Amino acid sequence: MSDEVRQSEEERPPRPRVKLALIGIGALLVVALPLWSPLLMRRMDFFRVRRLEIVGTRYIPASEIVARASVDTMRSVWDPKGPIAVRVKAHPGVQRVDISRKLPGTIVITVTEYQPIALVPGPQGFRVFDERGVVLPIDPSRIDVDVPVLAAADPALFTLLAGMKQSLAPLYGRVSELRRVGKRELLFQLDNAPVRTLSTVSLEDLRQIEAVEDDLRKRSVRAVELDLRYKDQIIARLQ
Repeated sequence: MSDEVRQSEEERPPRPRVKLALIGIGALLVVALPLWSPLLMRRMDFFRVRRLEIVGTRYIPASEIVARASVDTMRSVWDPKGPIAVRVKAHPGVQRVDISRKLPGTIVITVTEYQPIALVPGPQGFRVFDERGVVLPIDPSRIDVDVPVLAAADPALFTLLAGMKQSLAPLYGRVSELRRVGKRELLFQLDNAPVRTLSTVSLEDLRQIEAVEDDLRKRSVRAVELDLRYKDQIIARLQ
């Protein structure tokens, strides 16, 4: 065999290495697919935004979310979602926002609103507060807000009502008004009778109300007031 033939065979790359290289390139393309495919699809008219879908709003008009999103029809659904979320989250009534896509041309904006916890009268009418004690941009004269009324903005009562809403939702739903009586007492106005408690009342104390009411119903008697101010007992003043 001549020296030229031997030299040519020595310079030829081993075939197994070529296959491994091709496999590696293919794997790299597959792994990088989520990165480069949206870049290509963003250029396609087929994926232009045609519709915004607003989910989760009850107190905020959908038109306000659309205005905050500020998405025009020249945008692609594959464009970054972060800027939309930031703009919508800036709405004072929005606690959380999630952006998703429905191909080919819909952007879905899912909103979690701050929830009303109480109404407080003010110079211009009732104002709606959440559990943080922040006034929400809700007009109760235009939107039905079924929450208890407080005489004044009271952080301790906001916290108490928030705990009731989370742990004692049926009872919370029956409270039409909550107010302080003197320095040490609270008066809950329920749908059937007022309940007197100390201002230090706990959720566990309030949980006993339903058991007392069940017992009264079984006895076919009606209380005109329940009194939780005494340790380890509830006094029912009967009609």
